[in-house]
Amino acid sequence: MGDRSAIVLENYEIEVLRTWKGRGAVLCETNQGILILKEYAGHKEKAVFQDALLCMIREKGFCQAESIIRNKEQELLTVDVDGTAYILKTYEDGRECNVKDMEECREAVRTLALLHKVSCPENPISSYVQPYSIGKELCKHNRELRRVKKYLKDRGQKTDFEIALLHSYDYFLNLALQVTEELALFENEGESYFVCHGDYQYHNVIASGGKMHVINFEKCIYDSPVRDLYLFMRKLLEKSEWSESVGFDLMQTYEKIRHMEKEEYRKLYYRLAYPEKFWKVVNFYYNSGKAWIPDKNMEKLLRITGQEKSKQQFLESFKRRYGLS
Repeated sequence: MGDRSAIVLENYEIEVLRTWKGRGAVLCETNQGILILKEYAGHKEKAVFQDALLCMIREKGFCQAESIIRNKEQELLTVDVDGTAYILKTYEDGRECNVKDMEECREAVRTLALLHKVSCPENPISSYVQPYSIGKELCKHNRELRRVKKYLKDRGQKTDFEIALLHSYDYFLNLALQVTEELALFENEGESYFVCHGDYQYHNVIASGGKMHVINFEKCIYDSPVRDLYLFMRKLLEKSEWSESVGFDLMQTYEKIRHMEKEEYRKLYYRLAYPEKFWKVVNFYYNSGKAWIPDKNMEKLLRITGQEKSKQQFLESFKRRYGLS
């Protein structure tokens, strides 16, 4: 960003001491501490929603999240001469949550539970962001899975990856359809919308000063709080071969801070049960060039199919533990 970032920073009531490049951003040492300047590709209304959430949770005592710095005109976004929008936020100097350190992962889940305790607004904080429907999203995924299956069957000479993908296809497609159908019976049961982080994964949880700090709220959305818990848990479960001890340890850690209703356990079960990783592999394959298919596609597919037995065993234990029928 270079000179452009210096010009953009002139729009703020801060004294810039020095700047340096970060990952897709510019870091600034200022008289208000270290700040981070990033391009903002979303709508202005979403930034307003994001700021309202951050202000609300801060007022309720959750201080482990970033803040947006307003410019001299008290605007959340600053637009430069070529129309590019920028956002300036506080920055926490630390490192990403270590997914190999179980205590750090527990602390990340504790932090999430504390966030959820203060992220259920008494009144809607914006009409721009509408409640998310997991059912609609999974139906969309299922249509894509059906479309790609037809494409694969009609395709002439197939690569080894395409043959392996087609071999696994019926199982995962039928599973996706079954999960979606069962979820539809319960999706609106005991509905209570929170404002979720929307992308609660280890790279958005920063260990610093003995605490976990949460960054990058750009995907915040009205949804069940299990959305965030699912995103964080799934990564660790995949890395641990769907270990029951890891999964239930994380659940107990969350439950000690925030009580979960039975309907939430059920929604978490169905999110975990849906073959999202298979859909992601299919989606990446279909929307990429077919002349050369990366070896990583096959590695991911083999990992998914190889873990399926342990995943189903974990899900069965999950159902028994939380009394789901």
